Amino acid sequence: MKINGENKLPIKMWLDDLEPSAMAQARNLANLPFAFKHVAIMPDSHMGYGMPIGGVLATKDVIIPNAVGVDIGCGMCAVKTSLTEIDTNVLKEIVGEIRKVVPVGFNKHKEVQNELLMPNKGDDKELFITSIQFEKAKKSLGTLGGGNHFIEIQKGDDGHIWIMIHSGSRNLGKQVADHYNEIAKTYNEAWYSSVDKKLDLAFLPIHSKDGQDYIREMNYCVEYALANRKLMMHRVKEVFQNIVDDKLGTPKDSSLSAVGFDDMINIAHNYARMENHFGENVMVHRKGATSAKKGEIGIIPGSQGTKSYIVEGKGEKESFESCSHGAGRKMGRRQAERTLSLEDETRKLDEMGVLHAIRGKKDLDEAPGAYKDIDTVMENQKDLVEIKVELTPLAVIKG
Repeated sequence: MKINGENKLPIKMWLDDLEPSAMAQARNLANLPFAFKHVAIMPDSHMGYGMPIGGVLATKDVIIPNAVGVDIGCGMCAVKTSLTEIDTNVLKEIVGEIRKVVPVGFNKHKEVQNELLMPNKGDDKELFITSIQFEKAKKSLGTLGGGNHFIEIQKGDDGHIWIMIHSGSRNLGKQVADHYNEIAKTYNEAWYSSVDKKLDLAFLPIHSKDGQDYIREMNYCVEYALANRKLMMHRVKEVFQNIVDDKLGTPKDSSLSAVGFDDMINIAHNYARMENHFGENVMVHRKGATSAKKGEIGIIPGSQGTKSYIVEGKGEKESFESCSHGAGRKMGRRQAERTLSLEDETRKLDEMGVLHAIRGKKDLDEAPGAYKDIDTVMENQKDLVEIKVELTPLAVIKG
């Protein structure tokens, strides 16, 4: 851990290569009048909007929509299967069928999904944006999205085949984030807030009506993002069972499948919640950072050409009991498309035997070369987490 003490509060960093623009954002956080104790920067950190991705900020009495971000509740889930091997042709068939049942990119379901699968909002009249977007959200339930979201089939060093999914709250989270950020900006200007509006860190008092409304809607989006991942995982598991059972000749009327699954591991990385740290109750914002309490099981993915990890938290107090949410970008999307070699990136993946998602130049924004070295990221946070399972990619589905 490195400490930068040139600000109102220290910045504690678990990396050596934080880009200047992200460092400037970290300094902005450290100088906020309501920031608590210090700012923690995880080893995958890079520039975000208002706050660095991979940043952890604790505040007193306020909540900052942009310190959560637009994909509220975005996170990871993973399931260990009973399979220990999978044939390449079977893998290709599974990938093809998953694409039929899980819409990717901007696509969503043509029909609304079962409302019983949605988080219960009851008659809460304070869920203003959620209520407006509710019917649209039912069509987006069980969809992957684009960008860095993925479904990956992996081989673990425990000898088992794993399924991993990265996705969030789709458009619902963005609508909630944008709405309350605009309210915060308007109020901050009216209050002549000392927080410069150019920093994109407008805040809401926790105990104000708007602050409470945002917290309710944010929490709903976290639950919706989990429901989204659960539905996708359910359908991916069905694909596995149908194809593997068909290959093995399992009777159609059999109640037993040849494929079994462990309980799903789930961890979010874009949210804020009240926690107790250093003897005080504070609002901890994790934007592209994962909770890593002592004994807590989490997921740290790499890129589609590198390993991912199931980890156990060590409860390190100085990181606000947090760790990285992935490898982290080392170049922007447009920079990756301009500078990376399509031939080189695809060749590396082909040589690894990965069924990957890079088809053309526009896909290079998600090429392994656009990401930091996951080995370095994991080495930098060995005081934050313990690796339990190392996962190697076999097949990747992206938007």
